[in-house]
Amino acid sequence: MKIAKGMSTVLISSTSVFAAGAAQAAEPVSERGAAFPASAETDEIIVTAQKRAERLSDVPMSITAASGEQLDKRGVSNVADLAKIAPGLTFQPSDYGSPVFTIRGIGFKDISVAVAPAVSVYVDQVPLPYSSMTPGAALDLERVEILKGPQGTLFGQNSTGGAINFIAAKPTSSFEVGIEGSYGRFNQLDGQAFVSGPISSGINARLAVRTEQRGAWQRSATRDDGLGSRNFLAGRFLIDAEPTDTLRLEFNINGWRDKSDSQAAQFVRFAPAVANGYQDLVPALTAYAPAPRNARMADWDPGTNLQRDDRFFQGSVRGDLDISDLVTLTSITAYSDLRQNAPIDPDGVNVNDFLLTIRAKIRSFSQELRLSGKTLDGGIRWMVGGNFQDDSSSDNQTGHYVGTSSGIGPLRFVEFINSNRQKVRTYAGFGSVDVALTDRLGVQASVRYTTSTNNFSGCLYDTGDGLLAAAFSLIAAAPISEGSCVTIDPTTFTAVPVVNKSLREDNLSWRLGVTYKPGSNQLFYANVTKGYKAGSFPTVPAFVPDQFNPVEQESVLAYEVGIKQSLLDRKVQLSGSAFYYDYRGKQLIGYIDGAFGQVPALISIPKSDVLGVEIDGVFKPVDGITITANGIYLRTRVRGDFLANDPFANSVNLGGEEFPNSPKWQYSIDGEYMFPLTADSEAYVGASYAHRSDSVASFGGSPDFRLPAYGLLDLRAGITKGRWRAQIWGHNVTNKFYLQSVTHVIDTVARLTGMPATYGVTIGYKF
Repeated sequence: MKIAKGMSTVLISSTSVFAAGAAQAAEPVSERGAAFPASAETDEIIVTAQKRAERLSDVPMSITAASGEQLDKRGVSNVADLAKIAPGLTFQPSDYGSPVFTIRGIGFKDISVAVAPAVSVYVDQVPLPYSSMTPGAALDLERVEILKGPQGTLFGQNSTGGAINFIAAKPTSSFEVGIEGSYGRFNQLDGQAFVSGPISSGINARLAVRTEQRGAWQRSATRDDGLGSRNFLAGRFLIDAEPTDTLRLEFNINGWRDKSDSQAAQFVRFAPAVANGYQDLVPALTAYAPAPRNARMADWDPGTNLQRDDRFFQGSVRGDLDISDLVTLTSITAYSDLRQNAPIDPDGVNVNDFLLTIRAKIRSFSQELRLSGKTLDGGIRWMVGGNFQDDSSSDNQTGHYVGTSSGIGPLRFVEFINSNRQKVRTYAGFGSVDVALTDRLGVQASVRYTTSTNNFSGCLYDTGDGLLAAAFSLIAAAPISEGSCVTIDPTTFTAVPVVNKSLREDNLSWRLGVTYKPGSNQLFYANVTKGYKAGSFPTVPAFVPDQFNPVEQESVLAYEVGIKQSLLDRKVQLSGSAFYYDYRGKQLIGYIDGAFGQVPALISIPKSDVLGVEIDGVFKPVDGITITANGIYLRTRVRGDFLANDPFANSVNLGGEEFPNSPKWQYSIDGEYMFPLTADSEAYVGASYAHRSDSVASFGGSPDFRLPAYGLLDLRAGITKGRWRAQIWGHNVTNKFYLQSVTHVIDTVARLTGMPATYGVTIGYKF
């Protein structure tokens, strides 16, 4: 039956930082705040990508790192904004608004909230295991590290694309206070502040808060109405304690609340889910005018409240015990709790073709214990440990619609609930070793074994009005009562009370690498890495139980070679890498053949691959001027023939197609000139331009789903004087129209745009 279809910088390169980071690097710090000896010849920050403190240019992998000050200057306030500074990283909202992060073509686009990502996000190595937990991660930062390529041996499965580790600014041993406020277009009013210092002997604390407020930036295409207000609040409280000379503790309580409006879509065209289906809205949708190329114009149902009510809380405790001068025991314990109530109107029109409210709850507990050390001469560094994670989730989607598919025969329905409940328990053991064979040659190896069990229950439910149950009773062997599950067993044609399924998986992630360092300013490396992303259950309108069948884990076998090089007394710093990924079992939302025709479900592509080259350069031709340029060439493709469905449920062969949201070319250039004004003040001007070539929002080859190429220009200028800083800024100053995603939901093709031009002023003061 056809009803199924309708319900369904300043950028820091990989080897260096900018002048703003050089001051910080003069006294580099570890992830725990302990001082490390500064190198007289380097102006680099220290990173912890391998869970130990190292110079960025000594880490044999592709990493983009940026300091908190640089992120602030560039207007990076969330994970999605990192696409401005990290080549190969892209952001795309899913069809129902959940964030999808992709690195080098590896990402997982699904419509669920409680779904394991392909790019994992951490704050101080504490996991945010689901992408919807990440909006507050960029609060009050020391730096961010973006690790590219599979990171499963150290950061666990679900990091086949890479890992993003935010490093929070730590409590200080002296009293400090900072405050910053911004005012910009659309009555944007942002403020953030921190207070840090000792609260007793050996105990330091830091409290940071941020609020983001903004008026409506979207306008209705058919009436005088606005949407798009921003109401976001985040906070973090840290306590660092040193009870003894050998024991260090870090307590972290953080959370956020989001009561912003969900973004409305732009109407592209009428595309009925069921040709010659129910005609309620067909005249209105046929006559509806496509949205203009104006980012502010969109449409949504009048009188509909699209304000979210999303909340997140996390608590963590980290302990480091020096067993000896050479061995440290580390424990990281964390608990995370996400509550989401998110109404969305994704159809782009002012009539109720489709409305959806996502009500989700996710609880996650994790415990990591590891032992790390080195030999007396430092020639061997090693680590061994284990990890446990226990997650429970409830992901319910309540749909309200009057589309061409909203009924069965003479009986109509207007509401349904897609229900997905999961309990996931994961155990892992890992280890790594780095061996310096000579002063120049080294080898590295790491491994992680992971086993997991995912118990699922779900159904397509009648909401209690009895309409969906009555309609499905027409095709069921027995009447279905109101409020019940309407998913039908195709062998007996009776409704099941609930669908229960389990998925048990294990895998072995590993990495082998070799490094050659002919001098302190040059590094060559080669790595071979195998990583996995866990299997997943979908949140879909399941007419039959098979729609809830999971996809099994996917894997990436990655080959990478790279170089990091400094020239001309570090005035020129270059890095580059070439990589090839053998990608197996790529997961995606699609359609399967069922008893009622084509029905939505998760599917996997057996074979695909990624080929790419990445380059970064930092140039300091004269004092005060810093130019950063970076770029990536990326070729993604499905290997061999693979029959699937496009967004309109038409059968297509995906063989040879590029991956969604994976542009072939991305590059950016940033320049900043800093110059003295007086003895105690200086000024700076800067500009950055980021470009990406065209890509696709979905597999299938439909021209409706092309994302055209675009480039964004940001400008900034500021003054620092003692403890004061003032900056004027503009983002997308040319008001470039660009798309983030395109969807087909029920009867319309609709698109989400990026933000139009914004501009404002920021003033900050540190006591």
